[in-house]
Amino acid sequence: MQAESSPVIHTTQLVKNFGRTAALTGLDLSVTPGEVHGFLGPNGAGKSTTLRILLGLIRPTSGTARVFGIDPWVEPVRAHKDVAYVPGDVTFWPNLSGGEVIDLLSGLRGGADQRLRAQLIDEFDFDPRKKARTYSKGNRQKAALIAAFCRPARLYLLDEPSSGLDPVMDAVFRQHVRRVSAEGATVLLSSHILAEVEQLCDKVTIIRSGTAVESGTLAELRHLTRTRFRITTEANPEALAAWPGIHELRVDGNTIEFDADGADLGSVLDALASAHISGITATPPSLEELFMRHYNQQPAGQNHQVL
Repeated sequence: MQAESSPVIHTTQLVKNFGRTAALTGLDLSVTPGEVHGFLGPNGAGKSTTLRILLGLIRPTSGTARVFGIDPWVEPVRAHKDVAYVPGDVTFWPNLSGGEVIDLLSGLRGGADQRLRAQLIDEFDFDPRKKARTYSKGNRQKAALIAAFCRPARLYLLDEPSSGLDPVMDAVFRQHVRRVSAEGATVLLSSHILAEVEQLCDKVTIIRSGTAVESGTLAELRHLTRTRFRITTEANPEALAAWPGIHELRVDGNTIEFDADGADLGSVLDALASAHISGITATPPSLEELFMRHYNQQPAGQNHQVL
């Protein structure tokens, strides 16, 4: 039996090739009990391949993958007894009703908690009487989420789970991720919605070209990025540009924006104290900035002229 301190998910140098195409190129991933772990990367980075290996649906080319300390390819039933899975694109049996789909899927794990099932149907504003063939993408996603959340699991594998949900239903989804986390469950959340990951996740792994390029808590990862300052001052912008730790100085009249390295924040704040400023805002680095840094893109709304 796995010790409580052991990772719920652990992969080591995980490689998966599809012919000449390398989907995973040595992925190391560790998810500890009780954490909500964000799994980030664009399409083609290897996220869904990783989840399929963890589900025992495909076999890795090399490396190891363990769920609760169990190889999911060798012992899939034992590995997945306490696992709930939600894919980002759900296809159901067309002639079953939504309620029958929920019961079938939850029945694979022992059946739904009927009180929780009714609560989820109400909160997701879902009609379980309609045939699955009539459901929109959003309603199919609701059915999959209800099936996953209506019976407690020790591990939730969520692959773009809020795809197709409107903002109100997305808020319900986030509420139930927080609920199962508070109850002690572990969640691996693969998502393109960076704000969702930032709100929900304790830790984040960013994957690029089949391998992890950053992993840690949001606080740890933010040390690797810069804080953005916006000040109003009569000071000479060129004098400010000479300060150590200042990057990408942008000027708009008396308003000056710049980025500062975390290691230099003390000296920057000391310098600001003597710069005769009349207004200041400081914005901590976002997960989006960290993510885009690895993909050589600029976050939306940051098209500035740099001094």
